[in-house]
Amino acid sequence: MCLAVLALRSLAGLPVLIAANRDEFHARPTTAAAAWPGKPVIYAGRDLQAGGTWMGASAAGRYALVTNYRDPARLLPGAPSRGALVEAYLRGDEPPGAYLARVHRDGERYNGFNLIVGDADSAWYYGNRGAAPRELPAGVYALSNHLLDTPWPKLARTKAAFMRAVAHAPQPDLPALYAALADRAPAPDDELPETGVGLERERMLSSPFIVSPVYGTRSSTILALHADGRGELHERRFDPRGEVAGEAALRFDWA
Repeated sequence: MCLAVLALRSLAGLPVLIAANRDEFHARPTTAAAAWPGKPVIYAGRDLQAGGTWMGASAAGRYALVTNYRDPARLLPGAPSRGALVEAYLRGDEPPGAYLARVHRDGERYNGFNLIVGDADSAWYYGNRGAAPRELPAGVYALSNHLLDTPWPKLARTKAAFMRAVAHAPQPDLPALYAALADRAPAPDDELPETGVGLERERMLSSPFIVSPVYGTRSSTILALHADGRGELHERRFDPRGEVAGEAALRFDWA
């Protein structure tokens, strides 16, 4: 997952609403979002290369997502899978804060990541290139490949579009949320971050929705946990040209 906007306990009747894009190499094998067997059932796509997932929810009302922290100078060969951190939280029953405290103790073993875990009542954030885990008060948050709410242009634009999408219509307003994630305009050169990947790649990565033959936005996902116990996870998948290659709509009840 490389871009996400989260409304947490800030929308009436909808304690969790997340709209997110996953950017990845097109050659990396992945399964479409589906119900994973086991207890509790997990609703997510699956990374077939390293295992785990980038974002998902469970029938127990838990959700989690992870983004990479872009820092090519500090890549650790053989580091554990960051996607496994999402699956472990969804499978478990530890409170969000206790889970992230345990991850924090082991955080330096991993390449850079940001991890948000929660349920309908609370949410916690930890980035292993930042400070200790912290609880997130009710509000709207945005996350990309730096620390939480770092105001990169792509993040600021997507958060503003998300706020417009949730302002009036009953939620989730899928067309408006997908449109918020579909912005393909790059940022001006003078607004680009410097993350060590070179100017040409910074330009390519600066749009909320990335299109390139080798690496780009593979899927857009919208997750909603309703206060009445309904859950829904919608996924739209894309090919290297940025055209829709498939969709999934999962509906479930959470305890």
